[in-house]
Amino acid sequence: MQRTEPIPVYAQSPDILVGPAHSAVSWGAVIAGAVIAAALTATLIIGGTGLGFLAVSPWHSEGASGTAFAVGTLVWLFVTQLIAYGIAGYVAGRLRTKWTDARGDEIYFRDTAHGFLVWALSAVVSLVLLGTTAASVVSGASQAGASLAGSGAGAISAVAGQAAGGGERSAMDYLTDTMLRPADPAQAVGQGDVRPEVNRILAKSVAQGKLSPEDQSYLVKLISARAGIPEVEAQRRLSQVTAQAVESAQDLKKNAKEAADAARKAAAAFSLWAFASLLFGAFIASFAATIGGRARDL
Repeated sequence: MQRTEPIPVYAQSPDILVGPAHSAVSWGAVIAGAVIAAALTATLIIGGTGLGFLAVSPWHSEGASGTAFAVGTLVWLFVTQLIAYGIAGYVAGRLRTKWTDARGDEIYFRDTAHGFLVWALSAVVSLVLLGTTAASVVSGASQAGASLAGSGAGAISAVAGQAAGGGERSAMDYLTDTMLRPADPAQAVGQGDVRPEVNRILAKSVAQGKLSPEDQSYLVKLISARAGIPEVEAQRRLSQVTAQAVESAQDLKKNAKEAADAARKAAAAFSLWAFASLLFGAFIASFAATIGGRARDL
């Protein structure tokens, strides 16, 4: 006797295999929601920027602190996501096509997908064409960190090299001073102001971390002749000033590195919170679309 195999359920219901001729995505509603989200986001960000300018002050100890300003910015980002994508998702849910041949759970999924598409399209357009405030702030923070790091690298030369002009010119002036240096430092005192030359010598010594024996001997005699003190006292003064200059350079370099590290951490924290706000916007758009779709089908 021939065995008859049971007919699969999906073969008994061809309507499940053969879907509608058109896509279930209402692109008109998605695009409309994305445009609304982009417009509301831009409007709210402009308003938040104005509030930020009102909160800060160029005067010391006035206006909002840096911490309060950062927290306020993050809160406003979340408020922007809530308002913009809440309205956009709801509108997309109300404008989408009414599905008469879909089950309740399928309708809920499609509404959620429409809200997510609204968020995705709006986010892509904002990032590619317009840019976002989060990207601008993070970029600015990164540039500030790079600038601070660069200032840390040049802090040593900035301590004693201001009068010398800095850079290649300072190095060339130092070599010129070396060639024209008189055998008797007392003659240099009689030729005019020796402070620029002394500044250049100190700048080079601070940059290299030590004072060469030739420069040290020359400066001791020069200080002794200029100040009218014994060379022992001149040596003590030179050692004291050199130590202070090196310590100041190290402090500046340390402070610059700490500021650069603080800027890096602030940029990282803001990026993570901005990432969280974007995910929050995606959830709000998807949830609001289900509410709009439910209202549409009533």
